[in-house]
Amino acid sequence: MALGLRSRSNKRSLSSNSYASTVTIMVFISVCVLAVWMLNYSNSGVPQTSTSARTATTASADDAQAQVIKKNTNSDDDKNNNINETPKAFEDNPGDLPDDAIKSDDQLNNSTKGSGSSTSSSDQDQSSTGDGGGGGGDNKQDTSEVLKDQKEKEISQTQLAEDQSGSVVEHNQQQADHNEQGTQKDSDDQSDHKKQKGADDQSEKNGDQFITSDDQTNNSQSNSQEHQDTNNNDKNNNSERDKKSDNADQQQNAASSEQQQRQEQEFLSNGKQGNSSQESQNDQQQQQQQQNWEYNASKSGQLQYSDETSNAVASLQVQSKESTDQNFSQTPSDQNKKNPEKTQQHSDSDQKKKDGGSGGGGNATNQGKGPATESNSGDSLLSGDNTVRKESKESKKSWSTQAAQSENEKERRKDESDSQDGIYGYTWQLCNVTAGPDYIPCLDNEKALKKLRSTKHFEHRERHCLPEGPTCLVPLPEGYKKSIAWPKSRDKIWYHNVPHTLLAEVKGHQNWVKVSGEFLTFPGGGTQFIHGALVYIDFLQNAVPNIAWGKHTRVILDVGCGVASFGGYLFDRDVLTMSFAPKDEHEAQVQFALERGIPAISAVMGSQRLPFPSRVFDVVHCARCRVPWHREGGMLLLELNRVLRPGGYFVWSATPVYRKEQEDIEIWKEMSALTASMCWEVVAIKKDKVNSVGAAIYRKPTSNQCYDQRKQKQPPMCKNDDDPNAAWYVPLQACMHRAPTDKLERGTKWPEKWPSRLQTPPYWLNSSQMGIYGKPAPQDFSTDYEHWKRVISNTYMKSLGINWSNVRNCMDMRAVYGGFAAALKDLKVWVMNVVNIDSPDTLPIIYERGLFGIYHDWCESFSTYPRSYDLLHADHLFSKLKKRCKLAPVLAEVDRIVRPGGKFIVRDESSTIGEVENLLKSLHWEVSLTVSKNQEGMLSAQKGNWRPTTYADRESS
Repeated sequence: MALGLRSRSNKRSLSSNSYASTVTIMVFISVCVLAVWMLNYSNSGVPQTSTSARTATTASADDAQAQVIKKNTNSDDDKNNNINETPKAFEDNPGDLPDDAIKSDDQLNNSTKGSGSSTSSSDQDQSSTGDGGGGGGDNKQDTSEVLKDQKEKEISQTQLAEDQSGSVVEHNQQQADHNEQGTQKDSDDQSDHKKQKGADDQSEKNGDQFITSDDQTNNSQSNSQEHQDTNNNDKNNNSERDKKSDNADQQQNAASSEQQQRQEQEFLSNGKQGNSSQESQNDQQQQQQQQNWEYNASKSGQLQYSDETSNAVASLQVQSKESTDQNFSQTPSDQNKKNPEKTQQHSDSDQKKKDGGSGGGGNATNQGKGPATESNSGDSLLSGDNTVRKESKESKKSWSTQAAQSENEKERRKDESDSQDGIYGYTWQLCNVTAGPDYIPCLDNEKALKKLRSTKHFEHRERHCLPEGPTCLVPLPEGYKKSIAWPKSRDKIWYHNVPHTLLAEVKGHQNWVKVSGEFLTFPGGGTQFIHGALVYIDFLQNAVPNIAWGKHTRVILDVGCGVASFGGYLFDRDVLTMSFAPKDEHEAQVQFALERGIPAISAVMGSQRLPFPSRVFDVVHCARCRVPWHREGGMLLLELNRVLRPGGYFVWSATPVYRKEQEDIEIWKEMSALTASMCWEVVAIKKDKVNSVGAAIYRKPTSNQCYDQRKQKQPPMCKNDDDPNAAWYVPLQACMHRAPTDKLERGTKWPEKWPSRLQTPPYWLNSSQMGIYGKPAPQDFSTDYEHWKRVISNTYMKSLGINWSNVRNCMDMRAVYGGFAAALKDLKVWVMNVVNIDSPDTLPIIYERGLFGIYHDWCESFSTYPRSYDLLHADHLFSKLKKRCKLAPVLAEVDRIVRPGGKFIVRDESSTIGEVENLLKSLHWEVSLTVSKNQEGMLSAQKGNWRPTTYADRESS
């Protein structure tokens, strides 16, 4: 009903505006009649005009302008009056219109010729209300003034109507065309409420923002009141126009301009713009709306993009500032209020995928922004290889995984769903743990340690991980500074970076470490080489010339490494050392090593196998490592036998070798018997006169002849189905594996000398075996090496802004053949290659080429101290990993092990790059580069010094 009244008002406006001359004559006659009537009945009061008469009265010439103003003046009142009711139709949708309301311009002009009497009647009613509808009426002077005012008013209306007629008819024709669409939709709405809601959604997509009503009675009442208020406004506007008739044209033009601008703004903001007609106020409201939207988006943790809005803005040709800064037709809160069931669409151009369960950090203000996709940059930065490198599905049949090999692996984690559970709303907090800045989650799990039934086999030094990695952050030590660069770091580090002095007090006399002002200094000594590691290294070379540091011997394992000075000085001999020691009373010894720029991990010879393949180390070294090799059938020494390459050397530098105390003598006897039963050959027993120590050097056999000739089969040989490469949470066994006999089997030959072994495919890679990327394995190996040489030289060295002179400790979080590490050979860096337990087991290849690495599952924390690495590299890790566990704990682990100022390079699917970027921004990392090409992306980021100010619950740390 309200829509019908609206259309009839428009019709009267069109009719009255067409024939001004007829209006003037009829009004003049009416005025004369009124004057005579008032003179005859001057002693009686003028009757009050009824509400219905006022409702029917409209200023014809002003009606078009009033329509423009009415749209905004009544919107707020309608909103307040109908809070609990179904909202009424927008003013630009007249609803069910009569047939003549949608005629063409010519038809409208013809139809208005016969409407003079109607106009005259309307004007007569209007003149009867000229005195306000009340008071006396016997004053003749007042009457003549009224007649004069009415005459002047009609003349001005006539002139204004002629000027406005063209624009009004054009405007109403456009409105009629617009209403025709609304009429079709509204006819369906009256039949069914659900259909009405569907029409609402369709209308919203087309820009026809209709809000239809279910309650016809309420609409009729509210529209009647609305029409009455409009007439009152019309009367005020008429009075104003009497004083400003000369500016009528300017007012009409301004009204038209304001109407068009207001329609555009209403479309962009769902009719929630203010009633102000000034452009500056509209801009302020849009800016405030944008700020509110950004605030709501930051709270929800993600921004949702709309393609519909981009098209609408383009069609309306809105200012460039609005189309750039405000890419939305509605704020998230507005859309929820209008239609909470409607799902917002993600922008295709972003190539991002929402993942509410894999990120965190409500602290980031830029967290909702997707990666900056730059096609030109992507072409250059991702052009290291012309093809997208993906693993071949068929190759998986040819390669076993560490998880499959470790059938006896202890279940450490529960299954987790890949649900989207709002991680973006997570607020990062500091870990509330006893270890503080030195927290290693899998080694400092106090709950698990309290439940241990025994610590006989150093179970309390082994890994005990939480079912899900922690999502708290490790605090920085007070006074932390940027690490000293290599090679100076080998000799001294900042005290406040590793503020521990106990080791200096206990081992200072052995030249392990000393406190010197604000530095901790390392004279290069150790328990067995007080006068320096280089003297000791040369002593071993002289004892067994075939060791040939840096040629024959390239990769070694140092057990119980202390502060790793032995491995640190072996860099001078072109030898790579995997050093490890437990996190025990010798506080932070491995942390000292990493801060110095020397590779090391926290591990222990306990009840489980070391996380390395079999037959990979050229030399295993133990200098007073305090490991009881001879106990329990030599189980710990047999583990070293597993990882030692056939023909490799075991260097044992300990007191039983050169001292004659009773305990030492007994240990020596037991060790001699054990090594003999293991068929180890005693190559040399020498004494270092400079350091006053001795060393026994053993060699592992290369054949099974000795094993078969033993009279006593102790220790026993392992069963044939026992996999020597299974190393992930596999319990130790007191047995030995037979030496390989097939000439094409790994371990039957010694690798080529360094550095030729780096780029030569291992002899045991079979051409009939398919490689990881789909080519024959040897060719796949060589192609991978060439690929990473191009990527590093063309992109990583030139385009990422990395100062490689400040990079020392690196990690490849998903190494395949070790190509990334091999391509960095000429830099003064070392790379920890990590092969994931669910990936093809290529770690033996990495060792074969003279590099080193470790098995690991990134759903758990890594066995290293916080702030250990300068650079982490992840190639297609996270897209695979998020299928098994959440990304938030993994990125928290990345934050834990990277130093402040450290770099992070990620190559992955574009959607995954977006998730990682959001998480890094929530951690306040600086994301310096994101590029994308062909659904593949790359990200480069740098860690800052930001830390949260609150601590997590102790239970969640």
